[in-house]
Amino acid sequence: MNTSSIRSPCRCGCEDFPFASSATGTYVTHVTHLTHLTFPPRFCRSFILRLINTSLPWLLPALCAAGLTACSPSPPTPPPTIKVTVSQPQVATVTNWDEYPGHLDAVEMVEIRPRVAGYIDSIHFQDGTEVKAGDLLFVIDPRPYQADLDHAQAQRQQAETHLELARNDLKRAESLRGTKAISEEEYDSRSNAVREGEAALVAATANEATARINLDYTQIKAPISGKIGRRLVTAGNFVQLQGNGGSATVLATIVSVNPIYCYFDVEESAFLQYRSSAKVAEANSGGLACELALVNEEGFAHWGRLDFFDNQVNPQTGTIRLRAVFDNGDRALVPGMFANVRVLAGPPEETLVIPDVAVQSDQGYKFAYVANAENKVETRSIQIGRAHGPLRAVVNGLTPDDRVIVNGLMMLRPGAKVVVQSPEAKAQSEKAAAPADKPQAKTQP
Repeated sequence: MNTSSIRSPCRCGCEDFPFASSATGTYVTHVTHLTHLTFPPRFCRSFILRLINTSLPWLLPALCAAGLTACSPSPPTPPPTIKVTVSQPQVATVTNWDEYPGHLDAVEMVEIRPRVAGYIDSIHFQDGTEVKAGDLLFVIDPRPYQADLDHAQAQRQQAETHLELARNDLKRAESLRGTKAISEEEYDSRSNAVREGEAALVAATANEATARINLDYTQIKAPISGKIGRRLVTAGNFVQLQGNGGSATVLATIVSVNPIYCYFDVEESAFLQYRSSAKVAEANSGGLACELALVNEEGFAHWGRLDFFDNQVNPQTGTIRLRAVFDNGDRALVPGMFANVRVLAGPPEETLVIPDVAVQSDQGYKFAYVANAENKVETRSIQIGRAHGPLRAVVNGLTPDDRVIVNGLMMLRPGAKVVVQSPEAKAQSEKAAAPADKPQAKTQP
């Protein structure tokens, strides 16, 4: 578009600002310090100001009304309806247990060590298998010890021959002594030779027994029944009676597997209670009952009894060590494992129980939310007892008629109005609110 700037008098008689002429019309672009406006031609600044002054009386109220309307706050949004689920406290007969961390230990544990030195000739077990007492485990080369036995047997036979000869000489000396054909000195010499031969025979017999024992020691057998570990020395290695640590070389270890012990520490007050209860239990059923659970087990599946109290309390911790014995027929318990053990704390008793999720805490104080007759939220201070699975015993603070809120706890506050719904209705509403499964799109070949 071709434009040209020219001067033209304004309609009010002044020549105030330029305008642009074009083929389609003539318009003047006027820029002031107030705003940027596009005006029709031949209208100067004074004309525009007169126009604003004449329009201000009716324009200002309209602008104020629009501003007040835009700044006025919106009406408050009503609070959302809080839907909760309630549960009434139930009277239940519960058994109280005290839980402690413990560790398992074998009833018997043996380190297999050689009793004679020599080279390992053969091994007669598989690593990690169960063995019985008397089973052959290792064989040390028996040839040197067989030679020692043969030598000892020869010495014993030699001693027997010498003794027999000495006895014959003494018998002849006794017959000659009666006729005074032998001196007393000769008789005493032959008598002492018999006693010397008897002593030599005893020594030779002992040496033979020692050689036989050493030969038997070349066959190393299991001293107890249990599970054997891996072989620590393989065939062909030399084992000795005095190793680097001053003891014989360890060949393997065996631990008993059934029954098994569990050791745990309890405080002094609990020990006094268990000791008195154990006396009554021993008179009735043989010991105070206890149960055990491994770290990957939900419940306490293993049953046993206390069988040992240590002889002193640790003065630094104020605890004493106890031991329980458990049956391990299924071999689920392994020595060295950590486990949770619980001990019967008293006879069964009746108490109020509520879901443990309903118990709230505020700086150490326990309370629960209760829906009153007007469906308004109230707080009740409670004193809780032991946990029994998903339930919690309540000593005081609630009655069987109270409606304890167990769901929707995050949005509650005292005095809030709630809508109480049954667990069945809650489950149906959650099912209806769940998004439906989207049908899978069929793939075209």
